[in-house]
Amino acid sequence: MHDSTSETAVHPTGPQTRTLKRVGIGAAVIALAVVGAGIATRLSATRDLETVAEDAAVPTVAVVSPTGAGDAGGLALPGTAQAFNSAAIYARTNGYVRNWQADIGDRVAAGQTLAVLDAPEVDQQLAQAKADYQTALANQRLAATTSKRWSAMLKQDAVSQQEVDEKAGDLAAKTALANAALASVRELEATRGFTRLSAPFSGVVTSRSAQIGALVVAGNAAAQPLFTVSDVHRMRIYVRVPQIYSAQVKQGVGVNLTLPEFPGRTFPGTVTRSAGAVDAQSGAVLVEVQADNSDGSLKPGAFVETHFDVAGGVQGLTLPGSTILYTDKGPSVAVVGAGDRVTVRPVTIARDLGKSVVVSVGVKQGDRVVDSPPDSMRSGDQVKIQKTAPKPAAPAAAKGAAHGG
Repeated sequence: MHDSTSETAVHPTGPQTRTLKRVGIGAAVIALAVVGAGIATRLSATRDLETVAEDAAVPTVAVVSPTGAGDAGGLALPGTAQAFNSAAIYARTNGYVRNWQADIGDRVAAGQTLAVLDAPEVDQQLAQAKADYQTALANQRLAATTSKRWSAMLKQDAVSQQEVDEKAGDLAAKTALANAALASVRELEATRGFTRLSAPFSGVVTSRSAQIGALVVAGNAAAQPLFTVSDVHRMRIYVRVPQIYSAQVKQGVGVNLTLPEFPGRTFPGTVTRSAGAVDAQSGAVLVEVQADNSDGSLKPGAFVETHFDVAGGVQGLTLPGSTILYTDKGPSVAVVGAGDRVTVRPVTIARDLGKSVVVSVGVKQGDRVVDSPPDSMRSGDQVKIQKTAPKPAAPAAAKGAAHGG
């Protein structure tokens, strides 16, 4: 009995130890599972971030396809209107503005007074010059009388020939002095005449800076003109014609002019002359168009759109102006090729239509050209093509009505 009790007492914790082991193993397995799940979640999040970053690094672009150039209805080019004649009126003498008699918008006739200056110094100089001239005239008359008398005495052998020649020389010198004094008087009279500013020709006063009492300094290169008079009975419009059309824009060619302030109205003009040389920077020829302006609708300095009726003569494709990428190599376009990778191609613009351009070299039908490409785009860049929005489906009621019809 005693031995059985003792044997039982030696192993009282056996089942509990096995239970604890199982619990520990289970906890370890759970912990490993939690850790594995966390690692898997983090790896998945990292992959998602990498995918998002890769997607963000690839820009999405819209593409357009070139279309045929077609007939754009002649050649339309911007021009600048200038007055047939225009003169900036400056002061030729120092003085103060006494009054001005014409203002902007006034029509003036040739010779009409625009302003009057006060120049008291010139008046005093003129008075002194006139006095010097009178003195020179008196000396000349005295020398003439003396020379005449001595010439008479020479006939009576009362004086020598040398003395007669001296008196004649003195008369010539006094005459020259009198002429010089007269020239000074006329110069100062002309200077005083410049105190009256007048219009050089009939026209319109287009600017005025003269102010009563203001000091006017002649010969000041930085000074602005006191008046500007423009002859606007006819207007000159200067246009730069691309070289490809320059052979067709000749003297006598008719031109239709339009102005933004007169929508729907055209003004007839005629090409009067051409520079006959291509500008190296713009690749265009400067031509002059003249137009009648009896009603005054055309204004100096105005923007004018000129329309030349010339043959198309341009082989090329039309692209939106927003597709042009200006680089150090000139105008280019970004074309999306195989694998949605970009190739930047230089192009030749044959004609600029404003919102669109006609490209003669660099693109072909079917090319996918990036619209509004960023300046940083380079050949080899990966892009994604923007999907066009599908057209909205017709309403069910409309469909039923269509079938019912």
